[in-house]
Amino acid sequence: MTLSATDLHAQQAWEFWRKIGSPKYHVAPMVDQSELAFRQLCLRYGATAAYTPMLHSRLFLEDPKYRAEHFTTCPGDRPLFVQFCANNPSTLLQAAELVQDHCDAVDINLGCPQRIARKGKYGAFLMEQMELIESLVTALAQGLRVPVTCKIRVFPELERTLAYAHMLERAGCSVLAVHGRTREQKQAKAVRADWNIIKAVREAVSIPVLANGNIRHLQDVHDCIAYTGVQGVMSAESLLEDPALFWHQRLQPGGAYTAVEGVRLLKEYLDLAEQFPTPMRMVRGHTFGLIGPWLQEFTDLRDKINTLKLEFSMIREVIAELDVRIPQTGRDYPIPKISERALARMEREAALAGAVAEQNRQDTALASLLASSNKLTGQVQQAIQQKVELEA
Repeated sequence: MTLSATDLHAQQAWEFWRKIGSPKYHVAPMVDQSELAFRQLCLRYGATAAYTPMLHSRLFLEDPKYRAEHFTTCPGDRPLFVQFCANNPSTLLQAAELVQDHCDAVDINLGCPQRIARKGKYGAFLMEQMELIESLVTALAQGLRVPVTCKIRVFPELERTLAYAHMLERAGCSVLAVHGRTREQKQAKAVRADWNIIKAVREAVSIPVLANGNIRHLQDVHDCIAYTGVQGVMSAESLLEDPALFWHQRLQPGGAYTAVEGVRLLKEYLDLAEQFPTPMRMVRGHTFGLIGPWLQEFTDLRDKINTLKLEFSMIREVIAELDVRIPQTGRDYPIPKISERALARMEREAALAGAVAEQNRQDTALASLLASSNKLTGQVQQAIQQKVELEA
């Protein structure tokens, strides 16, 4: 019996899924936060697959410095999905070809709702351009030796979401990760993800599906899989607070996460960040993610982490001080010295500052590429002019 193209693709997608171990627990792609050291920490504590941070396809292709800083891996860093943002199929394919021998799959970011994606015309801001999205997926599906996967957000209308998922499957997507929020629903704490629409997608397509949204604890993972029928889940913000979220001990007596765990996990992360050289901006971000609640109580230690020229030794000194102060409180939880409203404002400001900083880094890198291109064009034109004058 001859299989249809759709059935053959589904069969190949499931063969790939089983080949990489049918991973249930995924580290979501996070700009400047799902780097190698952090992925290794999460894999140590129960994660069974991980995504790189979102990589800008043009910068990755044309800027060796960007490529070296943003993509690092090691033999234990598998299964690995390398995620790109793009709006040009040729550029995306050429960038993906550079990593296909160092990963298990290449993922296309079709879900980023942030201002950097709006300005760059990628992520969730391609959702009105279905033909372009289809061409991006098809380019990778036909041009790579590894599968192509996609991460999306949903439309407000179920029918449009299902049509979107079907199109991606037909174009060659082998694994579909669905964030159960719309492009406009940016604040995870303010709007719950819709597991019903994720369930509907899972039932509509023939390829493996991952769920993203409302994963705060390990029990949420089990509840989500049971309710939606997905093959796995991914977590982002919750993993930043507890990289051991997927660890089976979290559901055992005495294994629940406490703020004291954050201090211990930061020690392990720092060891990994030194083993796998990590930009200090990423290290600082994880430091606040893991011990931020204690820094809200011991504000003098927070000021030390906020210093411009932060070093590993300075973070270790703060940890050593916390090892002294926390037992003296008699608590395993901090008591912030500022209000929840002020904390929320600080989190929003920090997130905005991080987004602006990343946008500035991309803008600077793209401007440098443009300047180099213009310089080369000028040199070529000058050489042509000189040749014409000599021949004359």
